[in-house]
Amino acid sequence: MRIAYLDCFSGISGDMFLGALVDAGVPAPVLQQTVAELKVGARLEVSRVQRAGISATKVDVLVRGKKDRPRQNHDHEHGHHHPAPRKAAVAHGHRGLKEIRGIIAAAGLPAGVKTTALSIFEALGVAEAKIHNTSVEKVHFHEVGAADAIVDIVGAAVGAEILGVDEWVSSPLNVGGGTVVCDHGRFPVPAPATVELLRGAPVYSSGLEAELVTPTGAAIVKTLASRFASFPAMKIAATGYGAGTRDFPGHSNVLRLTVGEAASESRAAAQGEDKITVLEASLDDLNPQLFGYVMERALAAGALDVFATSVQMKKNRPGILLTVLAKPKDASRLAHLLFAETTTLGVRMREERRHVLHRRSLSVKTPWGAVRLKVASLNGSVANFAPEYEDCRRIAARRRLPLKSVMQEAVRAYLEKQNG
Repeated sequence: MRIAYLDCFSGISGDMFLGALVDAGVPAPVLQQTVAELKVGARLEVSRVQRAGISATKVDVLVRGKKDRPRQNHDHEHGHHHPAPRKAAVAHGHRGLKEIRGIIAAAGLPAGVKTTALSIFEALGVAEAKIHNTSVEKVHFHEVGAADAIVDIVGAAVGAEILGVDEWVSSPLNVGGGTVVCDHGRFPVPAPATVELLRGAPVYSSGLEAELVTPTGAAIVKTLASRFASFPAMKIAATGYGAGTRDFPGHSNVLRLTVGEAASESRAAAQGEDKITVLEASLDDLNPQLFGYVMERALAAGALDVFATSVQMKKNRPGILLTVLAKPKDASRLAHLLFAETTTLGVRMREERRHVLHRRSLSVKTPWGAVRLKVASLNGSVANFAPEYEDCRRIAARRRLPLKSVMQEAVRAYLEKQNG
C-alpha cells in the first residue's frame, strides 16, 4: 500500500503543501495548468529557497492586479493573518461556497480532484459556520475564498491525485503561538477556524511565536489524513520539503512529505490483502427518498460500496444501518459527506482487512455487440466471472431484449472463448 506521511513539525499551510508536493515529484507544469483551468486571475511561481539550512521548494501564488504580485494572506505570510482591506485589489475577495463550487465545476479537472477540493472547502465552511452561528451556504470565506486559496486547495487535490497515495498519515501538528489578526479581530494562535478544524487531532506548541497551522492547512490535513501517528514503517520512495514564507532562526520552516510503500503491507499486498475503512450510521429519521441520492454521492466520492440493512432501533422505531466501505484515505471525506447528507449525529469508523481476488477485464462478442466481463483469479485459476451489468443493460434497453438473455449470452460467449 502506497502511503504518504506529513511531518508537520513546523505546521502546515496551503503554500507549504504545494511546495512539498512539487519537491516530492508532482510536476510543477501540471499545477500551473490547473491554475489556468480555474480562471481566477492567478498563476504559480516555483523557486528553491533555504529555510534554516534546509533546501526546499517555495510555491507562490501571484494574483492579477496592476502588476503580478505575491499574495499577502495568511497562507503565504506563514505566521500572520492580515485584515480584510488589503484584499480590495483582488476581484471577488469574498466568495460563498456556491460560487466556489461553480468555479471548480467549470474547470477541466478529473471528477476525483473536484470532489477532494470541494470536500476541503466544505470542511472550512462547516468550521466557519459553527464559529459564526450560521449555515454553510451563508458563509463567506473572506481570505479563504480569494483566488490564492482556491489555487491552494485545488492544487492540493490535484497533487494528491497525481501521487496516487492509498493512505495519508500526519504527525501531530505544531500550531505555534502568539496572536493572529484576522477580519474578526485579534485572537490567540491557533485561529478559531483552525481550532475547530483540528478537533480530535493531536496538536502542540513548540513555543515559536507564529501562526504555524493556517485554516487552509488544517482543512487539507482534516480531509486527506486518515490518522495521526508517528512516522510509519515504510520503504521510502520520495521525499519533498515545502517552504513557508518566513525563515526562523534555528527552526526549519518547512513541511516534509515522505512517500513510500508501507512495509507491513508489502506481504499482504502480494497475497491480495488490503485494508478498508468501514463507516456506519444508524438512521431512523431519514427520508427514504434521500437514500438513493446519498448512495450516489458516496460512490462518486470514492466509496467502494454502499448498502443498507434494516434494523430495529430504540423506541421500537424501524430504521436502517447505512454502511459505506472505503479506502482509508477516503474515510474522513466520506464521513463528512454522511454528516452533510443524512440526519445522523455520529459515524462509526473501523478498519478491517479483506482478501481480494486478482481481477481483470476482457471483452466478448455477442450477436448485439461487445460485452465486457470481469474475471477474478485465485492462484492463477479462474475463480469467478461475470458480465458487466451496465454493458448488458445498455444492450437490453437498446434492443428491447430481456436483460437476463443478454447476460446469459455473454456468459456463453466467454465459455466458448475459453474452450477454444
